[in-house]
Amino acid sequence: MQSALTVRQQAMIPIAALTACGEMEKLTVALNEGLDVGLRVNEIKEVLIQLYAYCGFPRSLNGLGCFMTVVNARKAAGMKDEEGAVATPPPAGWDSLAAGTQTQTQLVGKPVSGPLFEFAPAIDVYLKAHLFGDIFQRDVLDWSARELATLSALAAVPGAESQLKSHFAISLNNGITPEQFQALVAVLAVKCSAEMAANARTVLAQFLSEISL
Repeated sequence: MQSALTVRQQAMIPIAALTACGEMEKLTVALNEGLDVGLRVNEIKEVLIQLYAYCGFPRSLNGLGCFMTVVNARKAAGMKDEEGAVATPPPAGWDSLAAGTQTQTQLVGKPVSGPLFEFAPAIDVYLKAHLFGDIFQRDVLDWSARELATLSALAAVPGAESQLKSHFAISLNNGITPEQFQALVAVLAVKCSAEMAANARTVLAQFLSEISL
């Protein structure tokens, strides 16, 4: 089942999930395994940076600190890991809100609005301008990779089932298949925990049943 995802995609899943739940010992293992199968240093950094939008700065910073320790230890041991590309700087006059609104619309498949954003319009601006206008524009990772990381992190966060279901829909709209969703759940079961996998499996089943109606 896991073969529906590449080995690099599989390696990204526990990195995101274990960062989100703060399991540093397991994260250290996952980070080493990710580098061993060819994830580039800057790709992993990008996953950990993005996660602050989904699980907060404390988890993101802890993950980055853990990764820094791993990278330094591997260098000291004479291991050479590929750094990878850095993000292309935005052009002069970049409008994060306009770009993010367009990106969010593409990802979701339609313009996003609703009572929650009318109740708290500032969060709508932050989502569009910062998450989608700044973070998602960084080209170190493509959107599919970012969505896999997001799904993995949300599966690890108790009480985020609604957001997890929304991101299954966004991911499906951006080329991630139901078979790959099932593979993600399988990786969570093997590399993270049975509870985390069960949460993702339950939400996925609900999502798939709704879209098949």
